[in-house]
Amino acid sequence: QVQLVESGGGLVQAGGSLRLSCAASGPIFSGKAMAWFRQAPGKEREFVGSIDWSGGYTHYANSVKGRFTISRDSTKNTLFLQMNSLKPEDTAVYYCASGSGAGALIPTSSYPYWGQGTQVTVSS
Repeated sequence: QVQLVESGGGLVQAGGSLRLSCAASGPIFSGKAMAWFRQAPGKEREFVGSIDWSGGYTHYANSVKGRFTISRDSTKNTLFLQMNSLKPEDTAVYYCASGSGAGALIPTSSYPYWGQGTQVTVSS
């Protein structure tokens, strides 16, 4: 069964930290690029960051660069998003996605598998 399940969301004050996890089931983790996206109320879904199949290369949106870190644990088929120095504008539903390719720079359209999302709310 192919599945992505996010966890770790919640309510945090501005300046705080959260760590999101995404557990993958099925052949959609090993050898695949993985990414995080987010969607705020009334806004389109936006790219947050991605990581290549090996974990050796990451790519981030300018809005989160220096504050967020993506990593992956191949032994647990799990993707992580460490979020530090959170801002109210980071409030959104965060989704993990599995890519059809191995590189971190594949286009958004190349992520066929998505999780259900986890809510992150940052209060001011």
